[in-house]
Amino acid sequence: MLELRPNCECCDRDLPPESRDAVICTFECTFCASCASDVLGGVCPNCGGELVRRPIRPADKLSRFPASTQRVLKADGCVPKEAA
Repeated sequence: MLELRPNCECCDRDLPPESRDAVICTFECTFCASCASDVLGGVCPNCGGELVRRPIRPADKLSRFPASTQRVLKADGCVPKEAA
């Protein structure tokens, strides 16, 4: 089950469960679409994997399967993997 993390790891923008602006990699690193495309070029800076749009969990399922509230933020900011 996806965690549906609540924020962008780069800019800390809120990404609620219904957001169509959230992208993730296979390890669920979570970014907003702007950071993913403009800063990261569609590549996860943590694992090098592809960033794709995060699916929306139906609202009626959120009460039983809530989104994560744990915020993750990259301490050193958001730097593309090849530049790190």
